[in-house]
Amino acid sequence: MGDCIAEMAKLPDKSVDMIFADPPYNLQLGGDLFRPEGGKVDACDDEWDKFDSLAVYDDFTREWLDQARRILKDNGTIWVIGSYHNIYRVGSLLQDADFWILNDIVWRKANPMPNFRGTRFTNAHETLLWCAKDEKARYTFNYRAMKALNDDLQMRSDWVLPICSGGERVKDAAGEKAHPTQKPEALLYRILLACTKPGDVVLDPFFGTGTTGAVARRLGRKWIGIEREPAYVKVARDRIASTLPLDESAMETVPDKRGQPRVAFGLLVESGMVPAGALLTDSKRRWSARVRADGSIECEGHSGSIHKVGAALQVAPSCNGWTFWHVEQEGALTLIDNLRQKHLSTLA
Repeated sequence: MGDCIAEMAKLPDKSVDMIFADPPYNLQLGGDLFRPEGGKVDACDDEWDKFDSLAVYDDFTREWLDQARRILKDNGTIWVIGSYHNIYRVGSLLQDADFWILNDIVWRKANPMPNFRGTRFTNAHETLLWCAKDEKARYTFNYRAMKALNDDLQMRSDWVLPICSGGERVKDAAGEKAHPTQKPEALLYRILLACTKPGDVVLDPFFGTGTTGAVARRLGRKWIGIEREPAYVKVARDRIASTLPLDESAMETVPDKRGQPRVAFGLLVESGMVPAGALLTDSKRRWSARVRADGSIECEGHSGSIHKVGAALQVAPSCNGWTFWHVEQEGALTLIDNLRQKHLSTLA
């Protein structure tokens, strides 16, 4: 509990795997806002969101970003969320601090608050910037898990998720919402699943009511939260204490192929899964290729790897031999990629 910059300064260099930052938006509200029926809108007008000038806000941003860069591991990433009030200033300062922007994600709110005055478009989204420490960083991105989460379609950079409401909204002792800008757990779930691994350390320097900590605990990640407001700290502690981690078996996700050991076709030949002399065929049985002892194949005057021969036969610039060739086993065609996955499972 304390000021984020002072507390971040106590952390060792290169000690965290990911940072999720939801800094003050500096909303610059000019008076109270009321609904058409007369009810007052409970907007963010807390002292922690007020800065004397844009220059003061920029100085504050530079200071916490300097600390963030120091304590982030070389292959770690940082996420910053904001509204149109601050995200463009923060984005510029991220680049000034030599962070490399990987994506800007648009969180499109499925149920945004209307524009009660009717003077502007309804503000229905917030922007997240996802950055690495430099262009060549080998950061974590669980691509296949994100694809599985999206019904086996590549995850896009526009996310439609509801705002935090209902039972998820944390209340204070008086039954009022404890924090004006509490983020939905679904948003943090996607972020942590996308670019961290179980056991990774996640830092949230603007912890609020502890959404990052609750989701990190559920997903088996370690977390550090920094928050200066005692009321938020109390509800965050209670909330996280009541969050149960997922069962270890439920933590498993689709493995990323980039993280798997490389298996050459010759290894299947060596192991006898596809013995030398066996015949490979495409799914329509147009071609039959004989497997040679060194893992190369030969068909109709073409010889070489499973990829090279497959491309030559189809007169194509390239071919993924793993998904093109099959071998007959027990009267049925088996994709050789299935045999590769079986071999990988034995390695595991």
